[in-house]
Amino acid sequence: MPQYEHVFISRQDLSNAQAESLVEHFSTVLADNGGKVVESEYWGVKTMAYKINKNRKGHYAMLKSDAPSAAVQEMERLMRIHDDVMRVLTIKVDAHEEGPSVQMQKKDDRGERRERRRD
Repeated sequence: MPQYEHVFISRQDLSNAQAESLVEHFSTVLADNGGKVVESEYWGVKTMAYKINKNRKGHYAMLKSDAPSAAVQEMERLMRIHDDVMRVLTIKVDAHEEGPSVQMQKKDDRGERRERRRD
């Protein structure tokens, strides 16, 4: 089955519990249509680079799934209709990475950054 990663942003005025219930809701949509969620992560409230629908911040969440394309299309359709979801990004991946995503890792665990060249 194809593997996907879905990242979505929900409105900032939702509570943490409401934002996490959106993750559960869309996970059940995938499961009802023949897919399964391998892992889900709630990244919390983050500041966006630009305003979306007059919001400066949003609740970020990610789902890793194994699902047929019909299930993914249905979930995306419901996300776009949902009033609380502002943005959706779905990427097809060859394999899911093990462990937490980069957003969930501590800054010390990410490795050294390259030094900037100043000319």
